[in-house]
Amino acid sequence: MRRVYLDHAATTPIDPRVRKAMEPYLTREFGNPSSLHAWGRTARLAIDEARETLAAALGCFPDEVCFVSSGTESCNLAIIGCALKAPPDRRHILLSAIEHHCVLDAGEWLRPFGFEVEQLPVDRYGQVSLDTVRERLRPDTWLVSVMHANNEIGTLQPVAAIGALCRERGVWFHVDAVQTFGLLPVKVDALNCDLLSVSAHKIYGPKGVGALYIRAGTPLQPLMVGGGQEHDRRAGTENVAGIVGFAEAVRIAESTRETEAPRLAQLRDAFIRAVLETIPDATLTGHPTERLPNNAHFRFVGVPSDSLLIALDRAGIGASSGAACSAGSLEPSHVLMALGWDESAAQEGVRFSLGRHTTQEDLDYTVEVLQKTVAQIRARRAK
Repeated sequence: MRRVYLDHAATTPIDPRVRKAMEPYLTREFGNPSSLHAWGRTARLAIDEARETLAAALGCFPDEVCFVSSGTESCNLAIIGCALKAPPDRRHILLSAIEHHCVLDAGEWLRPFGFEVEQLPVDRYGQVSLDTVRERLRPDTWLVSVMHANNEIGTLQPVAAIGALCRERGVWFHVDAVQTFGLLPVKVDALNCDLLSVSAHKIYGPKGVGALYIRAGTPLQPLMVGGGQEHDRRAGTENVAGIVGFAEAVRIAESTRETEAPRLAQLRDAFIRAVLETIPDATLTGHPTERLPNNAHFRFVGVPSDSLLIALDRAGIGASSGAACSAGSLEPSHVLMALGWDESAAQEGVRFSLGRHTTQEDLDYTVEVLQKTVAQIRARRAK
């Protein structure tokens, strides 16, 4: 049976070159980077070099890069850490309604501490309007968080313009760039952000490591305490092998991005056309052009996403209905609900996310399986 993995937005396989770069730090180079002896100095040098690699990719200074355990921790540290430094008269926070749960739940966590957390609405394509941000900003607004691209429907946000507005108003601005880093240019000055989150396992690096860009001067309360690691911003012995792997994944992604993103976009567009032209009552979700180059999200009317995903899996195709960390939830997608869909429609969305090894043959096979499977499910439900 052919196997086609189309869930790269959830995670990616480790690149063999990344694994090779990590191996010494899983075996002979095992030192604690906080130790002063040769073993520790070797580990510390590896982290310093990795920090420089990420800084070069992001267009920032190395000491503005803080290594953490994941994209989730990065977003938590950005939202909660920055909020806890807010003065009593600046307790208003704006988050887009379609942020990842690691951002939205961080906002909910802050409410009992006297913060007013407001969600920014999106249009039917999932975009936040700059005018809406302008209208919702208040004198007491402390922080705004808008993701670079939505992890579920792939829509890109006008983050550079939002960031410029926030800077004009003296408001801190966070961007979740977990889905775009490695696929699109992510330069912190161009995006006008003060905080930016990235993750390794979305770019063919290891799980268990991410980073937070923290612009110099941005107020931040550490959430992990008990050590002086990461310039006193995140206590705990660093995941040296993971950090080295992250840096290697960044080097590879940066060297191939200018050719890989157009290749994926071309495959994506052909896939979208084939699905919409051959499957009745199929609609594309998200912005038709302002979207991730590897994302295609559809609604197949009358076809529950769980039934479709199980059938696709049996045919050797891996796809998803949204964020991997929400898999198995009986709740409809908060992203699709924010677009104005009702609960029934919001349980009919399926995401296909292409990757480095996706081929046209893979997508041709997927279209064939989709045609048969969607028709079969609709026929069963019509009886």
